[in-house]
Amino acid sequence: MIRNEQKIFTGSALNEHLLRAGTRIETHNNSPVVIVGETTKRKYMQTIIQNMPGYRINEYLLVLSPHEELKSRIMQVKKEFHDKYQAPTALWGKPHVTLVTFTQIEMLEDRIVNRLKTIAMGYHPIKIELKDFGSFPSHTIYINVKTKEPIRNLVKEIKEVQRLMKLDNDNKPHFIDEPHLTIARKLLPWQYEKGWLEYSNRHFTGRFIADRMLLLKRVQGDKAWKIVQGFEFMNLPVATKQGAFDFA
Repeated sequence: MIRNEQKIFTGSALNEHLLRAGTRIETHNNSPVVIVGETTKRKYMQTIIQNMPGYRINEYLLVLSPHEELKSRIMQVKKEFHDKYQAPTALWGKPHVTLVTFTQIEMLEDRIVNRLKTIAMGYHPIKIELKDFGSFPSHTIYINVKTKEPIRNLVKEIKEVQRLMKLDNDNKPHFIDEPHLTIARKLLPWQYEKGWLEYSNRHFTGRFIADRMLLLKRVQGDKAWKIVQGFEFMNLPVATKQGAFDFA
């Protein structure tokens, strides 16, 4: 007999429940033996690893963040979209332009931070212009970034760190090649269709100087992001940049 969230399983119902969980019961020498499936073993190992010092798996987000006044204007747009189209994702997170997302064990965080710090030291502040709205059919509506090339060039430099950002073959870093500032994502078909019908005809303008990039993290499964570190764009000469790499 097994209890699961106040349900009691016995007989054939027990076997069916175990099979769904990736486990089964076999009889050996007239005694029942529980055979644990690969999925169950993998989840068990992940739980053990997550509790080992330095092996906790985090999700990371590297972003450019607008100044407070512009951030406030964008949040108002996001709130209007949320209220009109019942889209909770419109209120998720603060406005930002994503550069890369990745998943990695905490043990490698310091090495990644050092490499990102070196890249930022040699990069210049970026003037970012926002204009009107765009979409990724049929799930996301965003504010267009007009000045894409300086951001793409920055992402190209960050790709030098991708080996450190790769957890395994199923968890590779995702670099953003089409810079944008999300209003709402994971939209239902009707939310996207009605929302895009309106926002494709709306206008928005804004600009800011990105003088640093910001690394955020959260434990897998959590909703709240925490700041790891900011990296100031210092536009130092190449020789200084290369010297810093020697210490990375």
